[in-house]
Amino acid sequence: MSHTRTLRFGIPFMMALGLITALATPAMAQDAPPKVTVSAGIDLVNQYMFRGIRQNGTGVATWPFVDLGIGAFEGEGGLKSVGINVGTWNSAHSKPICWYESDVYATVGLGFGGGVALATTYTSYTSPNDSFTHVKEIALKLSVDDSPALGSAALKPYALAAFELATEPGRYQADGGLNGGRYLELGVAPGISGSRVSLAIPVKVGLSIGDYYELDGVDHKFGFFSVGGLATVPIGSHFNVHGGVEYQALGDTTKALNDGDGSQVIGSFGIGLSY
Repeated sequence: MSHTRTLRFGIPFMMALGLITALATPAMAQDAPPKVTVSAGIDLVNQYMFRGIRQNGTGVATWPFVDLGIGAFEGEGGLKSVGINVGTWNSAHSKPICWYESDVYATVGLGFGGGVALATTYTSYTSPNDSFTHVKEIALKLSVDDSPALGSAALKPYALAAFELATEPGRYQADGGLNGGRYLELGVAPGISGSRVSLAIPVKVGLSIGDYYELDGVDHKFGFFSVGGLATVPIGSHFNVHGGVEYQALGDTTKALNDGDGSQVIGSFGIGLSY
């Protein structure tokens, strides 16, 4: 966010719940209680880039997070599963020392046959130290797990569209521009999994489909291109350590917001747990 960020409850969330009810009401009464999972972790990065937009100057950014997942429904029809996630994600910076960002989100995910999934997320991005104004966003993500068909050659493609809500000129939006933005991200996440280590190679491109990357009143469509590698090593049944590197090539707006540098190399290391 060049200097704005958003809560994931509200009208969009309730609309998604209404859709679930329409699709799965006859089968929602299950004898087994819903499955509940808790995930948490902390990551360290040398550079915080939000969709190609630089968020910290120097030093290290620390990212603690907690996520609660509820398996609300499983079925054999067209709708295979319904999951609900709520959580919080934060960023604390070392130079200057500050609690830069605190986000809250809620997601409703629908699983269909053929590995197709559709997730709706409402996010509230806020800055405890007032580095940016409150950004509210709703995002839709369509993804396909093609592992059953392609095995180790699976690409796991996805498309994400995000829409900023209740914006004002220069406020409540990621680029600090005149108009609320609409963002599109296209990506794949091929990789290999093993008992000792898993490797993912995510590739993605971030685009403006309406005023997301504004610069001097002009919307530039290309935001960034990213390719990276992430290795994850499990420790026991519930913990893992992970680390990776990412290269981002920036467009005109993101380059300007990155002090004129046209690219960034981002290193990360973290620990995670899940129950």
